[in-house]
Amino acid sequence: MSPLDKMWASFVALGFMAVASLLITYARAKTKGAVRVVLSIVAFALLVLMVPFALLSMF
Repeated sequence: MSPLDKMWASFVALGFMAVASLLITYARAKTKGAVRVVLSIVAFALLVLMVPFALLSMF
């Protein structure tokens, strides 16, 4: 994998992590009930998707 591809993988991982962080912060501060659960699940899914991209950028 070229260094440029690793750079893009790291950008994607950072983006997923930032969006997940904003989602979980919004879900805990502003929502209740089912909306909160759905937003939390989406944030968790983004964090799970972030892991392969982070590993690609490291190795």
